[in-house]
Amino acid sequence: MRSRYAAFARGDADYLVRTWHPRTRPGELDLRDNPVWTGLEIVEASGDEVAFVAHFTTADGPGSLSERSRFTRRGGRWVYVDGDVA
Repeated sequence: MRSRYAAFARGDADYLVRTWHPRTRPGELDLRDNPVWTGLEIVEASGDEVAFVAHFTTADGPGSLSERSRFTRRGGRWVYVDGDVA
């Protein structure tokens, strides 16, 4: 989870695609309008789920995104499957 947050913060679409389950990953990932990510709080981690709050800033000011993400092991590595935004 932390590495994917860092990839969003750096705009590293290649890493995000590589760590996204093939069944649910988008055909392409455009991060050009990506906000400036300013912090990550892990609220809960249990089994294959991680609840977090990611903080960001846009031209409109600060904001946050709350999500409960689901991951699975694939080829010995954790990959993002999907999530529910709160």
